[in-house]
Amino acid sequence: MATRRTLLSAAVGAVALGLTACAADDEPDAELASAPLPDTVPQGTTLAVGDKEHQKAIEFSGLADSLTFEVKWANISGGPQTLEAFRADALDLGSVADIPPIHSHWTGIPTKIVASRFRQDPLNHAIYRLGIAPGVAVATLADLRGKKIAYSPGQAQGALVLRVLHQAGLSKKDVELVELPSTNDVYGTALASRQVEVAPIGGVQIKRYEAKYGKDGAKTIPHGLRDDPGHLYAPISVLADPAKAAAIREYVEVWAKAWRWREAHPDEWIERYYVKDQGLSTEDGRWIVENTGVADIPSSWTEAIARHQETIDLLAKETGNKPLRAEDLYDRRFETVAADALGAGGNP
Repeated sequence: MATRRTLLSAAVGAVALGLTACAADDEPDAELASAPLPDTVPQGTTLAVGDKEHQKAIEFSGLADSLTFEVKWANISGGPQTLEAFRADALDLGSVADIPPIHSHWTGIPTKIVASRFRQDPLNHAIYRLGIAPGVAVATLADLRGKKIAYSPGQAQGALVLRVLHQAGLSKKDVELVELPSTNDVYGTALASRQVEVAPIGGVQIKRYEAKYGKDGAKTIPHGLRDDPGHLYAPISVLADPAKAAAIREYVEVWAKAWRWREAHPDEWIERYYVKDQGLSTEDGRWIVENTGVADIPSSWTEAIARHQETIDLLAKETGNKPLRAEDLYDRRFETVAADALGAGGNP
């Protein structure tokens, strides 16, 4: 287990390299912002996409048939995997939360967000809750003082921990951060074994954790913060390719329509994706759908960028990384593409 003194030490060299790389990328970034967004995809264009879950919605809905280019689906999800695939030039477009686009700039791979979605009721349909280990006395955020908390640098869960501490008037010095990957059910297992006392857990893991360990005194509590951003992002080098940019534009349109398809066909989505593809029970699938709510796909990113800036400022302060402008993380040529694809009433 790592203590707060060793957090992010592995990233120091990469961050130093990234700061140099970012300076070199200022010029292509400016050229990208002034370039028109192509709307015609040349024949023979391919796009490598890591959008593991939503890929199925695009396929089940039949929307995949409307794409005019070849999609090479990558079995990749999460910030670390996506970033490594970008680094290896093996991926053109990835689906993540709000932290990986920040982390990519800090590690020398400048990217841009090309689509954003949120939840229409973000506090009542939060992605994460704070899992509390059996027998640990935590009822409010103030009770986090002195606790061992799971922490994953470079991922949404790690940033959420820092935001929760800030909300509670605490700092990293007031707790013991234990660096753990947030993949699969690592956090749930760590909580059950008391390796950590608090950890952000999301999705059906919330339901399963409460059901499995509730009898032992385990529980989850709300954190009271927005944790709902979901983005598509791509390396600047990919977006600078007119053929790839045109393909991404088309993909964003289909991506938006597939969200509305999921919401309009919950039973089919549960049965075909959660049950048959993911091996969950129908009950678990329904719980996920009910606790996800409706996707908000805005035509303006201004408010989202302001919230993103607050997160960047906090992370820069807490990790010692260089401050960034949230505006620079977005390719605003794509700002209205998804919303425009939905049209009046938000239907495909």
